[in-house]
Amino acid sequence: MKLSLEQAEARVAELFTQAGASPANAASVAWALVMAEADGLKGHGLSRVPTYLAMLKAGKIDGQAVPIARRPKPGVLAIDAAHGFAYPAIDLAVSELPELARQQGIVAAPIRRSSHCGAAGLHVERLAEQGLVALLFANTPAAIAPWGGSKPVFGTNPIAFAAPLAGREPVVIDMALSKVARGPIVAARQKGESIPEGWALDVDGKPTTDAAAALAGTMVPLGDAKGATLAMMVEILAAALVGTHFAFQASPFIDDKGGPPDTGQLILAIDPAGMGGNWFAERMKLLAHAIEEQEGTRLPGVRRLNLREKAKAQGIEVAEEILISA
Repeated sequence: MKLSLEQAEARVAELFTQAGASPANAASVAWALVMAEADGLKGHGLSRVPTYLAMLKAGKIDGQAVPIARRPKPGVLAIDAAHGFAYPAIDLAVSELPELARQQGIVAAPIRRSSHCGAAGLHVERLAEQGLVALLFANTPAAIAPWGGSKPVFGTNPIAFAAPLAGREPVVIDMALSKVARGPIVAARQKGESIPEGWALDVDGKPTTDAAAALAGTMVPLGDAKGATLAMMVEILAAALVGTHFAFQASPFIDDKGGPPDTGQLILAIDPAGMGGNWFAERMKLLAHAIEEQEGTRLPGVRRLNLREKAKAQGIEVAEEILISA
């Protein structure tokens, strides 16, 4: 059934309140999932509803958790997600970081005892809409081995970045550090299909086209050795600095087994005006022009924004099981 974004949000929020989440937490989760779906990021969209509900009902995620922020240093907003959904904790960061960034020039928000943060670009986009340059690093359950190894130590560990562009929507970059997401591999296993070589390795660290063997093994990092090194960087930024589980300690995001994932996020927010001048807007305009004047190019995030506008106008398809399940 096709629903408007508002109708879809209301229905998803209803499902989560019925399953034990507070109304505020349910609304936060519903917005994030529906917006990811609208942006064409289906792996972080409504497909997550059954898994999230299972985690909630099993107590793996505390649906009543209230994130708490403290200020250990003037430029740090430290947030405890309290083993709840990541989205309310990130909402708290987004609400408080702009003022702090304008005061300090740059501010960091480490988020601990967190969980799956979905489409990370959505979160930094909201900060860029308020005039800030923003970065988000997130560690996720183990999926990538150190280069040359066969045992996963790092997560797919997304990095998201957003910057304001005067008179236009922000530039948003959002990417995981595996060559492909796990979603297509899960879908291939469900359909009994093979996957292209180069996506994943089996438990022995050998290339595989078997989807089940890939899921039991490891993901090939984006850029091979360089991607594995970047994944380690994110582990340091989003886990070691934050004080939360490393990827190899975290329980999966994809089922209700185990305890809370206890993963982390680190958000950095920068006020361009705090860098010593007022040149940022003009420099961004020049950079955008240098990219877009070339035929066949586009700024990062443009396709996603086009899909969002279409979804706002036409609604999104919502599976029947989401409409009737509780």
